[in-house]
Amino acid sequence: MTSTQVTEFEALRPHLMSVAYRLTGTVADAEDIVQEAWLRWNSAGARGPIADLRAWLTTVVSRLGLDRLRSAAHRRETYTGNWLPEPVVTGYLGSHGADPLSAVVAQEDARFAAMVVLERLSPDQRVAFVLHEGFAVPFAEVAQVLGTSETAARQLASRARKAVTTSPPPEPDPSHNEVVGKLMAAMADGDLDAVVALLHPDVTFTGDSDGKAPTAVQVIRGADKVVRFMLGLAQRYGPSMFTAYELGFVNGELGIYTAGLPASDGYREMLPRITAMTVRDGKVCALWDIANPEKFTGSPLRTHPVARLTKERGTHHPN
Repeated sequence: MTSTQVTEFEALRPHLMSVAYRLTGTVADAEDIVQEAWLRWNSAGARGPIADLRAWLTTVVSRLGLDRLRSAAHRRETYTGNWLPEPVVTGYLGSHGADPLSAVVAQEDARFAAMVVLERLSPDQRVAFVLHEGFAVPFAEVAQVLGTSETAARQLASRARKAVTTSPPPEPDPSHNEVVGKLMAAMADGDLDAVVALLHPDVTFTGDSDGKAPTAVQVIRGADKVVRFMLGLAQRYGPSMFTAYELGFVNGELGIYTAGLPASDGYREMLPRITAMTVRDGKVCALWDIANPEKFTGSPLRTHPVARLTKERGTHHPN
């Protein structure tokens, strides 16, 4: 490869990562897929120039993403507890966009709540929906990726659209950052009344750890139950639990993450975790607690000893 070709590919990398991440729901798989696309382009180069490199690479990435989705069914069946997409944590408060991964989650359809909705779709539906609705890929090209007819590709996208619109993610709330900031301040102050006031009556708390860290195994529903669960965490980890969190943009919206806390003063060790939040009508309506160290690839926690140990043991990134 020449330096010009390397420059061409790097210019397309954010787009290819965006496609791969929306298809697979994990940064690790997206990185692997984009690297494989690079290798395939390198091999194809010997057979002559490619007329539309962006379209060609998008097709390669999409086919690889479809293969990952189809092979992921068994791994998800054996997953302990809830499976959530891998969050992308970029920048800090006041530095939005400074992280290279910020381009991957710059669009609204990469918000965490929107990524969760994609999990309802079958692999073929997800590919058809993401490519056409998210990246305006013509159905003729979608059909080539899926190995089916254009009519069938349209039908898959239509079914996916109906499944998504049945229970769509909330629209971005302009008060999101303010509400999340107030919630963290109230939790740090131990102001229970303020915490309750900032939670939507129908709020949900969903944990994801694959049994590798303590979190909610079942989805917790309702403000009272969510508050009781959070108070239980504070009793387990101590009052410094809430001040150990840092603000960061989780899939483009303000959220929190922590490297954890050591055991001390009779309190247990708190392992690293990332929490995404969704705000509706000025209140937090969903909290997503990701504590599986295999899902820290797209965050500052990817270099944490817990995440490194997981990779050294050779565990596959779950799908």
